[in-house]
Amino acid sequence: MSQTQPNTTAPVAKGLENVIAAESSICFIDGLQGKLLYRGYNIHDLAERSTFEETAYLLWNGELPTQSELEKVRGQLTQERAVPHDVLDLVRRQPKDALPMVTLRTAVSALAPFDAEAEDNSMEANYRKAIRLTAKVPTLVAAIHRTRLGEEIVDPDPELGHAANFFYMLNGRKPDEVEARAMDLVFVLHAEHGFNASTFTGRVIASTLSDTYSAVTGAIGALKGPLHGGAAPRVYLMLEEIGDVKNAESYIKERLARKEKIMGFGHRVYKVEDPRATHLREWAKQLAERSGKSKLYDIALEVENIMKQEKQLACNVDYYAAVVEASLGIPWDLFTCVFASSRTAGWTAHILEQQADNRIIRPRAAYVGPAERRYVPLAQRG
Repeated sequence: MSQTQPNTTAPVAKGLENVIAAESSICFIDGLQGKLLYRGYNIHDLAERSTFEETAYLLWNGELPTQSELEKVRGQLTQERAVPHDVLDLVRRQPKDALPMVTLRTAVSALAPFDAEAEDNSMEANYRKAIRLTAKVPTLVAAIHRTRLGEEIVDPDPELGHAANFFYMLNGRKPDEVEARAMDLVFVLHAEHGFNASTFTGRVIASTLSDTYSAVTGAIGALKGPLHGGAAPRVYLMLEEIGDVKNAESYIKERLARKEKIMGFGHRVYKVEDPRATHLREWAKQLAERSGKSKLYDIALEVENIMKQEKQLACNVDYYAAVVEASLGIPWDLFTCVFASSRTAGWTAHILEQQADNRIIRPRAAYVGPAERRYVPLAQRG
């Protein structure tokens, strides 16, 4: 019997770093130049000129919509916002102290039995499910929040756009023009980001020809992790803990001395500033001033400057997203759910792409365990 270890045929890339797992036409990221493109369109152009509905259409279809196409997809998203009463009842029955992402994961999975097309994997049916899920996830998030506060769930308003309606269902009041634009920007900037952990999870599930609801539920499970979608809440808690600009330098330097990670800085892909952070910083300042949260923004800006000096690290999308969302009145433990509400458009675009030219995703591992061993009967062990 050979006692040699099996040969590793290829070098191991821990965390699949820089491994090309598939071809995709949805998202391009140049981490050295700080460039992000959705279907070839620069995120700066989309952030300044697009809307979430237009961006979602682009992700699903590969092209920006015409006026009639945009009106159609807006109408479809508006029509699909309502959630079955049984699913809302499930949300109401969750413990009040349940993590919002846990309830969201459960509720999205529970939508499947109420969709007659759930098990239909045709491209046409999957496209319709992409619209349904993108429309319904914000409704669920708002319902989760209001239920835990003991408040009535707010029905969607068909007169409001996608992001403005989410703000309305969450807060029980319609946003003003600035709030609506800021909420829409958050949705546009979080809609897609290549083969990140949650998107890849969704594609793996889709590659088995499981249903769209299973794939999105799995993606939500991956996003829940603090190293992925859970970063923004931790940024907010850090800024609150610092409490004042004068405390920032000692706080950050002490944590760096203990080799602790400062959330919101650094990125697996970007080696320069995350282009999404550029827009969120600008809006964070404006929103913080008008909402009375200037102190939070001032602390964030000071911490950013310290991190540039001490570690030469730029901030990522999560950093100023925390300030923007807090200034919009969104509780910190709901930030990741807002992320999921937006990213559902990107997840479903990848599910459509995966199943259009599918091969089950089945990588191999480099075995590092014992060589083949002889089975020893229980009586002879020890």
